[in-house]
Amino acid sequence: MRETVELDRCDCTVIHEDTVAEVRGLMPEETSLLDLADLFKVFGDSTRVKIISALLHAELCVCDIASLLGMTKSSISHQLRALRQAKLVKTRRAGKVIYYALDDDHVAGIFAQGLAHATEVRG
Repeated sequence: MRETVELDRCDCTVIHEDTVAEVRGLMPEETSLLDLADLFKVFGDSTRVKIISALLHAELCVCDIASLLGMTKSSISHQLRALRQAKLVKTRRAGKVIYYALDDDHVAGIFAQGLAHATEVRG
């Protein structure tokens, strides 16, 4: 029988106070960390990730995205609302049509880094 190693358990009795103090000073504010966690929650939905992936390549309207993903306009609109609230997508009106695009290059970067990591882990 193979012995299991508990990697998340620390048996040390000495706290490295200098290191802990240094790291504490380097950590972002709590509100920034909470905002980051909320951002990653938005990326936690596969439909929203598919929408972001599509918007990497072109500016699209709700009908375009619904057709592309084989979903209803209502469900796409719901997900786009969440993406807009998270400031990941922006809109542009042309007559009666509203087009959606990624808000800025940061969104594409986050997506690319996440995809690269997911591919590396799976690969």
